[in-house]
Amino acid sequence: MIKRIEGYFEFRSLGTNWRTEILAGVTTFLTMAYIVLVNPSILADAGVPLPAATAATCLSAAFGSILMGIVARYPIALAPGMGLNAYFTYTVCIKMHIPWQTALGAVFISGVIFLALTGAGIRQMILRAIPHELYAAVASGIGLFIAFIGFQHAGVVVRDPNTLVSLGNVRNPTTALALLGLILMVALEVKKVRGSILIGVLAVTAAAWAMGQVQWTHATFGVGELSATAFKLNIRGALSKGLLEIIFVFFFVDLFDNLGTLVAVTKRAGLIDADHNIPRLNRILFADATATVFGSLTGTSTVTSYVESTAGVAAGGRSGVTAIVTGVLFLGAVVAAPFIGIVPSAATAPALILVGSLMMATITEIRWHDPLVAVPSFLTLILIPLTYSIANGLGFGIIAWAVLHLVTGKLKKQDWLLYVLAALFLVRFVYLGTS
Repeated sequence: MIKRIEGYFEFRSLGTNWRTEILAGVTTFLTMAYIVLVNPSILADAGVPLPAATAATCLSAAFGSILMGIVARYPIALAPGMGLNAYFTYTVCIKMHIPWQTALGAVFISGVIFLALTGAGIRQMILRAIPHELYAAVASGIGLFIAFIGFQHAGVVVRDPNTLVSLGNVRNPTTALALLGLILMVALEVKKVRGSILIGVLAVTAAAWAMGQVQWTHATFGVGELSATAFKLNIRGALSKGLLEIIFVFFFVDLFDNLGTLVAVTKRAGLIDADHNIPRLNRILFADATATVFGSLTGTSTVTSYVESTAGVAAGGRSGVTAIVTGVLFLGAVVAAPFIGIVPSAATAPALILVGSLMMATITEIRWHDPLVAVPSFLTLILIPLTYSIANGLGFGIIAWAVLHLVTGKLKKQDWLLYVLAALFLVRFVYLGTS
């Protein structure tokens, strides 16, 4: 039985084993665990009951990750997406005065659209239309993005009213612990120690507790709390004319955030073939779309693939078992949600910084001597972290690629879909600029 399972997940061809996959799954979970606390707190501002939002967050992450692992067999974990949850709460519910039940209906409809486009093969066509040089730029840009997030969580980079960002106080205990954790993880990585990132996270957590740097308050949560949000979505209200633009934003941003994350994780894991195709792509997109529909039914905003999955890949994860382990841990988090706060940001921040640095390896695949390739790639790479959005960075890169090839007479008929994407992105940016 064990051999059959290993055969299904292609352990031999991927050069992996149970120990590596389990460690990778735990590593991914630890770098993503913050979502169990952060997502419910954001949704609560929209009026969603906090205990129910917590249960929905855990269950949707568990469902999506396990589905991805079993069906698509990739080490990609899913959870309610950051950015889209903020849009859900602060723009749709608070600014536009839309009830959270109706907003959930919009999320549901966007998920159904995902499924329809996946079934029709359109999402796959979109992914294949993107030049492979932009794949490399997206992967490197996401590396900068998650490293930037890590630096923020560590307190190395802080806000500055004059320069936007500045250097934080390295004498701050959180910052000092994070930097020491980074040194430890890199040292273990150099020595080829299995589970180096996980070991580093646990070591920094223990040190933070010993120094009294972890604040934790016990609270009670459970699956039973889900009754306050499960199946409370208002689909009919979401179909009203005024909400079509909201459905479009949920759909558009998640589509390209997901594609960007997908490219980054698969490239980091070496799972893209020589023709720049991703095996079982249809199954990956199916799992993502289904998870979004499931999440809306339980009571949370759009579920999407998480870039933190690269932490598990860096820890050696290569098969769907990594995602399944992460999903099982999220399932356990339904009742253990209060204990997630035990792991401080000082412990997860160095993991993000290390993984981000390793992802920069793809930058060598870009033809920097060719301006037609270099400029779009650079815009993609740099604007992902600077705009705090994978979709924004990829959008600018696609627009630049299309415009530069058009004005230099390098336009090709077979690239028609790329130009359609560029036009859609342009419309989106213009809309955002006037909204």
